[in-house]
Amino acid sequence: MPKASYLNSWYAASAAPRADRPILEGEVACDVCIVGGGYTGLTAALELAERGFDVVLLEAERCGWGASGRNGGQIITGYNKPMATIEGWVGKEDARRLWEFGEEAKAQLAERVERHAISCDLTWGFAYAALKPRHMQDVAALEREMRDGYGYDRVRRLDRAGIRAHVGSDAYIGGLLDEGSGHLHPLNYALGLARAADAAGVRIFENSRATAMDSGPKPWVGTGRGRVTAKHLILAGNAYLGGLSPPLDRNIMPVATYMIATEPLGEERAAALLPTNIAVSDMKFSLDYFRRSADHRLLFGGGVSYSGVDAPGLKQGMRQKMLAIYPELKDARIDYFWGGRVAITMNRMPHLGRLSPTTLFAHGYSGHGVALAGMAGRVMAEAVGGSAGRFDVFARIPHTPFPGGRRFRTPALVLAMMWFRLRDLL
Repeated sequence: MPKASYLNSWYAASAAPRADRPILEGEVACDVCIVGGGYTGLTAALELAERGFDVVLLEAERCGWGASGRNGGQIITGYNKPMATIEGWVGKEDARRLWEFGEEAKAQLAERVERHAISCDLTWGFAYAALKPRHMQDVAALEREMRDGYGYDRVRRLDRAGIRAHVGSDAYIGGLLDEGSGHLHPLNYALGLARAADAAGVRIFENSRATAMDSGPKPWVGTGRGRVTAKHLILAGNAYLGGLSPPLDRNIMPVATYMIATEPLGEERAAALLPTNIAVSDMKFSLDYFRRSADHRLLFGGGVSYSGVDAPGLKQGMRQKMLAIYPELKDARIDYFWGGRVAITMNRMPHLGRLSPTTLFAHGYSGHGVALAGMAGRVMAEAVGGSAGRFDVFARIPHTPFPGGRRFRTPALVLAMMWFRLRDLL
């Protein structure tokens, strides 16, 4: 079987050296088997190994091959939904705990980077950028909720001149600066977690796709060439779990997102685009986001496909979006174009739970996975170790399946997204 390679992205081209890990062959036994070698699975594996568990991790391709190695690299405070909405779902007490978990997720990421000397260009600073007056109303509400409702003092509202000091473009009328959010090289972060898991004694098998499983009292996972028996099973495949667990498949929707990277622009030209080296996201429903790379490129994301089909001309369309913000880049070559799948849930909140007393799962971070996936890995490790209180806070978030089943849910979502895209134009 040929070994999988990484997608031709700027992340892969600039990645740290990658270990050559074995394919699972034959029968293996362990305390905990984890399916998925992204942030969730790697963090859970590392946390469990540090607690003394014997852990096996199965990755269908290579560690960080999926969304963990292809995303926008943005570390964003909070969740995809406002805290007021979350309070309505789970109550004020659990909402407060979820907020605290989100803050811990960012601190956990920073601590892992420092402790394991992960070279991933971790940089703090992020802004929501407003394109129209109603976005400024959203900015005011978000700042008020964070500051007054949750005591978060790292955000500051920006007027037109304020956003211009951080984003060298006349496209925006204001925004919200968050000094507690940031950005990193996502693939190098995943590879660093994998190296740390190796050092902690985790047995990682790559190119070992899980094709069958049993979540009963004695769980097991089968691959094309081997089988793992365990006391506990963690499913952390997110958008790439496939049909391994049909009950989970109904609650998430894989959505394709895309990025481009310019040629190296030189330090001076790149700094003129983003003088304070923050990451930026606009406030449309179908949003665009961008940041500088360590080698002075502009990394720009925002193309989305809800249908599972790559639209023709997508690369050129993304370039036109970039030029709408930075027309001075009309002469800049696009060196890389890539995409990948993230998992969204109906309510756009992380979905954690149990398939059985022996089998846990986490997925559906809906665009906030760089930080939250690691926290999901931590609370699942705690639950396996016998302390499920924090895991259960996540598990109490209500979730509903996407309507229409596998056959009709994608067309239904495409139609719904058309309304939001039309709203973005108003």
